[in-house]
Amino acid sequence: FRWIYPGRIWRLSSTEMVYLTFDDGPSSNLTRWILQFLSEKGIRATFFCIGENVRKYPDVLEEIRASGHGIGNHSMNHEKGSRAGKSVYLNSIEETDRLVRSNLFRPPYGRLPGFLSRIVRKKHKIVMWSWLSYDYDKKVPINTIIEKANRITPGDILVLHDNPIIEDRLKELLPKLIDLLMNKGYKFGVISA
Repeated sequence: FRWIYPGRIWRLSSTEMVYLTFDDGPSSNLTRWILQFLSEKGIRATFFCIGENVRKYPDVLEEIRASGHGIGNHSMNHEKGSRAGKSVYLNSIEETDRLVRSNLFRPPYGRLPGFLSRIVRKKHKIVMWSWLSYDYDKKVPINTIIEKANRITPGDILVLHDNPIIEDRLKELLPKLIDLLMNKGYKFGVISA
């Protein structure tokens, strides 16, 4: 897909940094837990937020911002770009822009048709990923995810989710993942707007 969509950011140039990102939040309890955990580890991340969740938890968005993390747009209601109509999808992005105030955009499900991509890129950096955690898929054991994390290299953009549906899985996975990456000597960067 990187060759089909070269105008999107799939990874970043770095010799020691990886880029931890969270999709689907903010949520009240889980996002606050993530913020506390990252603070204890001295790590910054980038949160791709859903507009409806920002409306529910504007104080959590401000906590993310105040903690020095990056913020990006993940649409208003997690619309799939390949199914939503053009005007619905673009309005969703614009509405979320007003809430998150960021020019970073990550399409839900990674789906964004080329004609929409060209429009979105006029105002946004489209940030994809090079390593997907599968934290949302209960069929994938945590140990399997950690084994696959051994392939993470500098410059990789990592995707996890701050969705309450997977709270227990994330609370088990995130500390193991961070310990693995820190033991390899990696530092954590924020994706800049």
